[in-house]
Amino acid sequence: MTKSVEVKPLAGWRVLVPRGGPWGDQVSAKLRAQGAQPVVAPMINFAPTDDAPTLEAALERLAAGEFDWMTVTSATTVDVLSSHRVVVPPTTRVAAVGETTAAALIAAGYQVDIVPSEDNSARGLLAEWEAATDGVIPLRILTLRSEIAKPLLTEGLRRIGHDVQSVVAYRTIGVPVSEQVVADVAAGRLHAVLVTSGSVAQQVQEQLGPIPETTLVACIGPRTAKDAAAVGLRVDVIADERSAESLIDALVRAARAS
Repeated sequence: MTKSVEVKPLAGWRVLVPRGGPWGDQVSAKLRAQGAQPVVAPMINFAPTDDAPTLEAALERLAAGEFDWMTVTSATTVDVLSSHRVVVPPTTRVAAVGETTAAALIAAGYQVDIVPSEDNSARGLLAEWEAATDGVIPLRILTLRSEIAKPLLTEGLRRIGHDVQSVVAYRTIGVPVSEQVVADVAAGRLHAVLVTSGSVAQQVQEQLGPIPETTLVACIGPRTAKDAAAVGLRVDVIADERSAESLIDALVRAARAS
């Protein structure tokens, strides 16, 4: 009796992964497990802030215990904290947007006191803020962000009545992809392009757009999908949650439906 061979849902698919490093490795492994061939082409990188003195002064105040809370919205910010060897005093509590950010903080030796339980975004954190802080107002809060990030969290906390210092921790810069990747996308030789942030969406549109109709554009959650649409990028697939697992699940569902 011949044993049937399971056909994986993404068998034969070539998928553009727009980030390298540990995240890119993790996503590539998950894509291969579903039968896909990942094409890793980092499209963004991170650079130091243009205003290093302001960041360093804020981190000194943080270490001195002058803030009640610190908010961290990305794993890249955790890298900045680690590179500056920042010590967060036990009197300062830490709020993380997203499980990925929380995991990076813990791995770097920092505590995490709040992670939004439902909506992994600034809005989600704001929605749960009052309950997590017992309604204490005002609190002294340090918000660390990228240069291009919208200050939704900072503005929301200020509207509540908190004393917030918003500081740019790093800049996001575009990275040119190879001519081969550009040619492959234009020729429709890639079945899907993953979009993991608004900054990635901008680079995909600028470097690779317009994306052929036969290539699925998959965004990591509704917030990224909205940012992608704002820069003119077509969106075909939206992950339910802002995680690599949810993004690949969404791609698998789209493949099975096609």
